[in-house]
This record gives sequence, structure tokens and C-alpha cells, in this order.
Amino acid sequence: MSMPAFKPADVAMTAPARPKLYSVEDAKQLDVQTVKQLFTDHINPGQVHFLKLLGFDKILVDRAQGMHYITRDGRKILDFFGGFCSVAFGHNHPRIVAARKKFQDEDRHEICMAFMSQYASALAANLAAISPGDLDMVFLGSTGSEAMEAALKVAEQAQGPAKSKILHATNSFHGKTKGVLSVTDSQLYQSQFKLVENRVKVPFGDIEAVRQALESDPSIGIVVMETIQGGGGIIEAPLGFWRELRALCDKHGVLWVADEVQCGLGRTGQFFAFERDGVVPDVTALAKALGGSKAAMGTMIARRELYMKAYGKPKTALIHAQATFGGMGEACISAIEGLNVLYEEDLMGNAQRQGDYLIARLNELRLKHPSLLKEIRGRGLMIGVEFNDISETMPFGLKHMVALLDDKLKGSLCGFIGALLLKDYDVLVAFTEYNRNVIRLEPPLIATREDCDTFINALDDLLSRGITRIVTDYLRKVAVAKG
Repeated sequence: MSMPAFKPADVAMTAPARPKLYSVEDAKQLDVQTVKQLFTDHINPGQVHFLKLLGFDKILVDRAQGMHYITRDGRKILDFFGGFCSVAFGHNHPRIVAARKKFQDEDRHEICMAFMSQYASALAANLAAISPGDLDMVFLGSTGSEAMEAALKVAEQAQGPAKSKILHATNSFHGKTKGVLSVTDSQLYQSQFKLVENRVKVPFGDIEAVRQALESDPSIGIVVMETIQGGGGIIEAPLGFWRELRALCDKHGVLWVADEVQCGLGRTGQFFAFERDGVVPDVTALAKALGGSKAAMGTMIARRELYMKAYGKPKTALIHAQATFGGMGEACISAIEGLNVLYEEDLMGNAQRQGDYLIARLNELRLKHPSLLKEIRGRGLMIGVEFNDISETMPFGLKHMVALLDDKLKGSLCGFIGALLLKDYDVLVAFTEYNRNVIRLEPPLIATREDCDTFINALDDLLSRGITRIVTDYLRKVAVAKG
């Protein structure tokens, strides 16, 4: 017996009930308490805990311009955080905003996977023109993790299974997606995830450790390192390290992947931080500010020879081709305009000049406040300010006793300083993942001498209070206020 044919009309069709949704205008009008509750309920309640410790949960940004966030209640907050190097062009750079508006007004295509994109092609050509040596094959993505995944995959594909092991460094940060998480040296971030096993770790900047590893293990085919470690506390390798690394890689047939996601795009005064040493890696990666501080954009740039070895034939071309949102139109034109702004407005030169000035002024503060400030380091506008352990700030009679608590209290002084800079001086700074005693300064590359002086004067005034008053002021103004 045959079943009767199904007809759509046999089922009563009803429109789905419309859930209660926020409109764009609704979102704009939300108050800080509602935002905090929605963030807690639907995004990350644990993160709110840390925002409360710093007093950052009281801030609701209404808009941003240049070097400043402007809050709902009209405060102008000087941004020396810079979104972990993402805000290189400042907030809402007028040229980049204008390019994006023109793109929208002309109804240009955004997602165009079925055809070749003139915007992705032009951006790739620009990146190839900027990059030294034969770094000229470009993969476009959206994030630093995606760019680094692409970098490691092209290297491994070119090397083949026999030389697939990856050498990476202590205190490294390359991203949180599972591939690059395997070479991100953090027990916290790696958690209980099952990671890539073909990896080996050496101390960052230790060329002898690299030499011994490459000589003892021929299966190592890839070395991946940040040129300047951001999460590690703004740490650079010793002078000459990168030249020796390049020579070792050449000798052993190893590919060098330089992670420039944070330190690239002019932040150190040169487009790539590795350029200072006159060497060229086999693969590099950029992200953060690449989208003109307005769009999510990341890129891997590889030497043509190895890229073609990995993906150069029709049967291998699609192994790691651009994903859906790789090379989106508006993101590409934001990056194109940003690269032109970088050169035409001399932002790299400005990063060098203001960075030199800022480091000199910070070293003056270190001499003025030796019990609080331990070391100033960095290049351009990527600067680490390391504070002493709490015990070192105490009177002689208390140092030994408090030293027992230094490990547990590590990072607390940075937290007090960061919270009070925001609360009392409207200045925002960043912290680091591994060395919790370090505040990192990564302001937009448009920073002026006046901006640097504003920051230095605020920090000087705060440190002049001394450790006792810094702690009590934090407890009184921030900790108690958070409830």
C-alpha cells in the first residue's frame, strides 16, 4: 500500500514567535549596570570579577576619538593600552573612517568568495611590497590566531612529515586556537585541552639552547617565536640572536616563523621588528592594527618558494585557502588605507621619537622611585614598566617578612597602579599575561609629546604617594567602591 504524497498545505504554517530583541539604538542606550548584568549572564561572569578588582566595571564608553575614550558621563580617558597594539592609528582615524564610508555609500561588495576580489588582491600586493626579501605570498584572515595557524601550517606543509616538529619559546603567546595554543607557553590557557604533540620548548633568547635542540633532533623543521614577547612582559632577545637564529635555520634546513602580530606594523619604529637585525624570516604574521584599528584583519606572509612548495599545485591549492571572511571588502580597504596612512603621516617615525622620549622619561622616574620601579624596557611604543615585588617597596624591617608573600602578591602593585591611574587620572594602561609585575604601554602610534607628558606626570604623581598610600587609596577608592 503506497503512502499518500506529502503536501505542504497539509501542515498549518505559522510564523515563528519573535523573541524580545535589542535594537541597535536600544544597545546604545543601555546603562552600565544593565551592560554588566548582560555581560555576566551571557558572556563571561568570571571576567567581570577581574574588572571589579580594577574598578573597570564602572566605566561605560560612549565613543572614542584619537587618543581617547569618551565615557557616557563625559570623561576623556587617555588610551595607553591601545587594545594590545590594535589601536595603532588611534580611535576612528578620519581617513580610514572616510574610506569605509565611501565603500559603504557606493554599495561595494563585502563577501565575494566566488570571484577574485580587487581589494584583497591590492592589499596582498601592498603587503608584499612592504615586506623585505621574498616574503610576498599572502594569506588573509581575521585574527592573529588565524594568521599564526596559517603560518605554522604553510611551514609544516612545506617541510613534510619528517621535519614537522616545532620549536618554540618559554613565555610565548601565539594565540588560543588549538594549533597555536600548543606553542603558547601558558598552563592557564592550555588548560586540559589535548594539544599538538610535535613540539619542543627552549628558553626565549637562548641561542645555545636552540643550537643544541636543532643539532640533536633532525625532526625539528620549524622555529616559531615572537620578535618581541608581549605577554611575557615586553622581552627582547639578546642583540645578535636573530642573525644567529637565521644562520642556524639555514644550516639545518629549518623554517623560521616570526610572530609580529603585536610588535609589527610600525610599532617599534620599523614596519617589522625583525628588520632592525637585518634578517628575514621564512614566514611572518601580522594582525591587531592591520585593519586600520577599525576592522578585524590578520595576515600570514610567506616566502614564495615555500608557499609554492606547500600550495602551489592545483591539487594542493585549496588545502588552506582563505576562509569565508578572509579578505572581506571593507576590512581590506581599511587595511589598504591604514598602510598608506602609516607612511604618509610618518607614524613609524613618530613611534620611534615618542618611544625614545617616553623611555627616557620613565627611566628618570625609575631613578626617582627606585623602591617601586625595577626596570624599563622596550622599543618604540611597545614598552614594559616592571615594578618591584611588594617586599622591595617595604621598609627594611618588613622586607624579609613580606618576601614570603611576594609570589602570592605578584601583580597586585600593578593592579593598584592601573586602577588608580584610571580612577584618579583618566589614564588607561595594559597588563601582561606572564610577568604580572609588568605594566605594558602600547598607545596609538599617533601619540604626541603632550600625551606622553600627561601619562608621565600622572604616573609620577601617583608613585610619589608611596606604597602605603597607594595601597590605602586603592582600598578606599576602588576596592570599597566596588562593593
